[in-house]
Amino acid sequence: MRRLYEPAAYGPQGACYWADTLPAPDWGRPEGDASTEVAVIGGGFTGLSAALHLAEAGTAVTVLEAGHPGYGASGRNGGFCCLGGAKASPAAIERRFGPGAAQAWAGAEKAAVARARALIDRFGIDADAHSDGEVLLAHKPRAFAAMQAETPDLARAYGVTPRLIPPDALADHGLGGTWHGALHLPLGFALNPRKYHAGLAVAARAAGARLHSDSPVTALTPADGRWHLTTPTGRVAAKRVILATNGYSSEDLPDWLAGRYLPAQSSVIVTRPLTDGERTAQGWTSDRMAYDSRVLLHYFRMLPEGRFLFGMRGGLRATRRERAGLSRRIRQHFHGLFPAWRDVEITHEWDGLVCLMHSLTPFVGAVPEAPGLFAAMGFHGNGVAMGTHAGASVAAMVRGETPADCPAFLSQPPGRFPLGRFRRSLLRPAYVAAGALDL
Repeated sequence: MRRLYEPAAYGPQGACYWADTLPAPDWGRPEGDASTEVAVIGGGFTGLSAALHLAEAGTAVTVLEAGHPGYGASGRNGGFCCLGGAKASPAAIERRFGPGAAQAWAGAEKAAVARARALIDRFGIDADAHSDGEVLLAHKPRAFAAMQAETPDLARAYGVTPRLIPPDALADHGLGGTWHGALHLPLGFALNPRKYHAGLAVAARAAGARLHSDSPVTALTPADGRWHLTTPTGRVAAKRVILATNGYSSEDLPDWLAGRYLPAQSSVIVTRPLTDGERTAQGWTSDRMAYDSRVLLHYFRMLPEGRFLFGMRGGLRATRRERAGLSRRIRQHFHGLFPAWRDVEITHEWDGLVCLMHSLTPFVGAVPEAPGLFAAMGFHGNGVAMGTHAGASVAAMVRGETPADCPAFLSQPPGRFPLGRFRRSLLRPAYVAAGALDL
């Protein structure tokens, strides 16, 4: 594999809390030569959703996951099943893709959340789902003014009634801190991503999908009208292939992918269970998903068992020194926002990779000049819902169908970032600029 970051960025999950809640199963490895109608590279939410929907439609499908089940972002994220998936603003989407594109994207966001909920309900997945929507917290007064201004647009785009919470009412909602107001959007929910992932895997297998773990694809070669996927223990021949590797992609699988995606690091910490007195001291008793209005946002929530999860973007390299610095910074940010918990033990800490695209929107569609090759990726840190939805959408495309609630512009091939294999250096000035805007 040819990847952008140091090996540690793709290495073991470390002290990931979700791993303590559910052991990773062994899906087994492919042995010898095998064939299938569709091969899926990547066994996260996107790949499993694609496999499930293909298998239910009667298509033979095989999933090849490089690590253990839940190894990548699907087993490391914060568990926010919410709106999102793009970093482009509605105005930018409208300018780039034409009239109606922003509304179509909003419809896809809403459909993605609904799809994840429907799968949980249909298959009885015990994913510890909770939280009535999400809360955006204003980190400065003008951020709350912006929330007030955009509330009518949110209501029109998503067909719900957002609720503004003024500063003097935050305590009544259990949102203690130095915030300047909040916006509650009643869409989305929180979950345990490892349990959700495991539930999707069980459903996909029951539908007839073949799943393999610890099976990195080391070569993807077209020959004789089929794609041939090489793994350390076997080869799989497929009529069609879906790339579902997101931020854990490799530059040479296929070569077309080089430069078209940009992984970025995200870090998470989790505390021990908080006592009632500690929650009261901080004034934070809400169980809603929350994030702040910074460009380099913080995201956080109270878990059902009373632990507190806190995450943030950042980190430009995966060296030991850089990771140690990021570990110190995330604690500084956490203690700055939640000072009453300064002495609360942090029991778990890990990081992972989100995936950015040059267009700041996902790509879900056929790879140009590569018959039978498809990709679904680029969820910009919001892949729980959108990854699930994209997997189902690309499964429909593979079968020659038009997917519902998947805007056509998502199938436009992504452009390349400048600087090629050195493109992650673009993140440094972007982070500096974002930090300045956040002041």
